[in-house]
Amino acid sequence: MTGGRGGELGRPVPRHVACVMDGNGRWAERRSLPRTSGHRAAESTVIDVIEAARSAGVEWLSLYAFSTENWRRPHSEIDYLMRLVRRVVRKHAPLLHARGIRCRFLGVADPRIPAPLARDFADLMTLTDANRGMTLTVAFDHGGRRDIVEAARSLIRSGVAADAVDERYFATHLPFPDTPDVDLVIRTSGEQRISNFMLWQVAYAEWIFPPALWPDFHAPHFLECLRSYQQRERRFGGVTPYANGDPTP
Repeated sequence: MTGGRGGELGRPVPRHVACVMDGNGRWAERRSLPRTSGHRAAESTVIDVIEAARSAGVEWLSLYAFSTENWRRPHSEIDYLMRLVRRVVRKHAPLLHARGIRCRFLGVADPRIPAPLARDFADLMTLTDANRGMTLTVAFDHGGRRDIVEAARSLIRSGVAADAVDERYFATHLPFPDTPDVDLVIRTSGEQRISNFMLWQVAYAEWIFPPALWPDFHAPHFLECLRSYQQRERRFGGVTPYANGDPTP
């Protein structure tokens, strides 16, 4: 792994961190508030985590904001989310650009996405495209299976011979193919599911499931997850040095 700056253990921080922002609805329900209040409270956590990741030396940060399955939610909640996301994007675009963060939106294919919101996504990507700081990818209307199917369709349309397709070549047909594999996935609220999130990219990721609901998850929690990651040995199906009595690294 070619991560960012080393932490207190002398090991690099994960190069690519992905967050499943889970628990907004439960946060609101525990306070006898409408679910929309939980989504609104999540905004400060998003900014906290972006700032913490950038300061820690994380090079790529991906946030799961809205899945292809989330269209099954009540129309009133979806409508609120679309308006909230547009407000958040417009409000924080100057800050993200000033921090040198390149912004991308993964998904955004469904025609039900309001045209003004889709334009705001496109405008933010254009505004920050030349930035060379951390890359922030917001997965919105995203589904990992859909990405894989679309990559397969792209290969078929291009007429590539079956024997010419390997993992590396297949990955070049995924959205944003320069995105490195995810090193660490953080899913808040204690739930332990993949939920169709970046299925190709998380194949060898480390996972951490902090119990805090997303609106209660802030920079100190994020940094603790990075420290936990630094304590792990990543073997990628192999063995660690000195395992099984072998003294040869």
